[in-house]
Amino acid sequence: MLADALPQDLREALDAVRPSLAARIRFFAEVDSTNDEALRLAEAGAGDGTAVVADLQRAGRGRRGRSWFSPPGAGVYLSVVVRPCDWPGGLALVTLGAGVAAARAVTAASGLPVELKWPNDLVVGRPWRKLGGVLSEAVGSRAPAEAVVVGIGINLRPVAYPPEIADRATSIEGELGRPADRAMLTAVLLAELDRVLSKMRGDETAWMCDEWRRLARSGLGRAPVRWQDRGGWRTGAAVDIDEDGALVVESAGRRERIISGEVLWDRVDA
Repeated sequence: MLADALPQDLREALDAVRPSLAARIRFFAEVDSTNDEALRLAEAGAGDGTAVVADLQRAGRGRRGRSWFSPPGAGVYLSVVVRPCDWPGGLALVTLGAGVAAARAVTAASGLPVELKWPNDLVVGRPWRKLGGVLSEAVGSRAPAEAVVVGIGINLRPVAYPPEIADRATSIEGELGRPADRAMLTAVLLAELDRVLSKMRGDETAWMCDEWRRLARSGLGRAPVRWQDRGGWRTGAAVDIDEDGALVVESAGRRERIISGEVLWDRVDA
């Protein structure tokens, strides 16, 4: 699929911020999914840091098979090829690291404070309103993966959200009550993602996990949670994340690791 020319405002923002990932950026006015396009590029041998940015996604994807509402010009839709990806936590740690980068980028570019919700959501306010999310997907069937595609979607401008998400979705401009610069946010996001991944490659995954804890503190510290396993819904307290990115919960006097699935925080998520 042939890429389109970079928009002038994005080119100027990239020149101002100069993220190293900008050297391999591909922009599309319209695409089914930036993750799908990045996966195709990765399978064809695209190098580390290859980035796909779109103005519109026709079939944007979120976690657990959900769609990601991606109207034209209303958000940042970005996917990046990461290789190698041989951290012990694999996809989970990459997802947490991308969340850290996205939260830091939103605050740096717009001034809006952002929190993180395990495992992949950017949230604001009380109750939590979803501002963005991360979708990481492995390339190939080997373990560790030969590459990972990290997709990040961030809502920038208020739009008429579909009914099923209208009561819990929000945007940067909707929260701030003023315009925000999408091109600059994209450039800063690329720079932050490069910074976080570089630290992780330099054996600083502990730094990333500490930064994630800082940004997710409302959902930790023994916050009440509910989650579903084979036996149905269970309750407990969110205590921490471990070095592999799993959520550590305490229930019935013992600690357990949650590595996937839906977790609900009644205190701040409802």
